[in-house]
Amino acid sequence: MDIAAFSNQVTIKGNIKSIQDYQKIKELIDDIVQTNKQITLNIIDSISVTSSVIGYFNKLILKDSVNLQINVGDAQLMELFEDLNLIALFKVKKI
Repeated sequence: MDIAAFSNQVTIKGNIKSIQDYQKIKELIDDIVQTNKQITLNIIDSISVTSSVIGYFNKLILKDSVNLQINVGDAQLMELFEDLNLIALFKVKKI
């Protein structure tokens, strides 16, 4: 997994599958949240996300009052967010 940020835009390429991936995502987004409460996350080609990442996104929105929008490139990941009823909460859009 590769992750990069520009301002409040975070782009993830590759599959999100390990605890190390979760830690990279958390560290980068935690840094951004210090100065910006609006984040756009582009998940280009991952087919899934780990439960720890989903839990972290929930915390950002519900506890930290971060305005998070997730753009996904893979139909399977979009379907996962639909199955978990997270489309509205994460403001998920297909790109």
